[in-house]
Amino acid sequence: MGKTVLTQRKGAGSVYTLHGHKRLGPARLRIRDYSERHGFVRGTVKTIEHEAGRGAPLARVEFRDPYKYKRVKELFIAPEGLFTGQSIVCGKNAPLAVGNVLPIGSVPEGCIVCNVEEKPGDRGALARASGDHCIVVSHKPELGYTYVKLPSGNTKKLRSTCRGVVGIVAGGGRVEKPVLKAGNSFFRFRGKRNCWPKVRGVARNPVEHPHGGGNHQHIGHPSTVSRHCPPGQKVGLIAARRTGRIRGGRALKGCLLYTSDAADEEDSVDLGGRRIIKKKKKKREDIVQDRAKGNNS
Repeated sequence: MGKTVLTQRKGAGSVYTLHGHKRLGPARLRIRDYSERHGFVRGTVKTIEHEAGRGAPLARVEFRDPYKYKRVKELFIAPEGLFTGQSIVCGKNAPLAVGNVLPIGSVPEGCIVCNVEEKPGDRGALARASGDHCIVVSHKPELGYTYVKLPSGNTKKLRSTCRGVVGIVAGGGRVEKPVLKAGNSFFRFRGKRNCWPKVRGVARNPVEHPHGGGNHQHIGHPSTVSRHCPPGQKVGLIAARRTGRIRGGRALKGCLLYTSDAADEEDSVDLGGRRIIKKKKKKREDIVQDRAKGNNS
């Protein structure tokens, strides 16, 4: 009987939970109310603060409550160029300026936005890390959709009513600074949770991990495991559909894929620098001639 695997102990919480006593709170956009859907609301940046465990700075923005006689403070992810005392406008009729919040359907193509909603009213889910941003690619107003390029490079179709902050998230270039020593990583992850250092499974003993043990650091068996295997066994590639390197290109039905630029025929399609040549269907007369040549020979 082996020891309890580390992933099992992490699932129980305990010392592996979030170090959240220094967190300022959830950084979200305003609630999508009537005034934002049909007009605009104006707020003022009071302070720009640092949150432990987060690379991007946060801004406290004060708004007037549209229904009661009071002021409401919201915690926004600060875009680059935001300053204290700046006026922020949120809503459908907001002008296009850095820090303003408006639907991505109202943003011109090619504009840079951040903290974009994935679904209308979720108060921000995409491009929230320091230095991240999305690019508005195109609009489909007749269908109510907008295509946005994510920080990963993928293009995502969103509802045009999803909101976003104009600009790029502040704090960019954070990962470009070299770590240099292990002590810097220690203090970096101390504000997040107990997730550092990470010891590989093959470097452990057989009682501590299914990949441990042996005269050399090797797994010794397939690293893929079932989705339904017991917790102490569920390590490695869980329910993997495929493994190994992704090699070659994707071939379309009825087409041949060529990676060289030598294929410059008329019936060709260019997909990301790779030339796809469509197979030409032979005419009936050509098929008859080919058969006749075969019979004569």
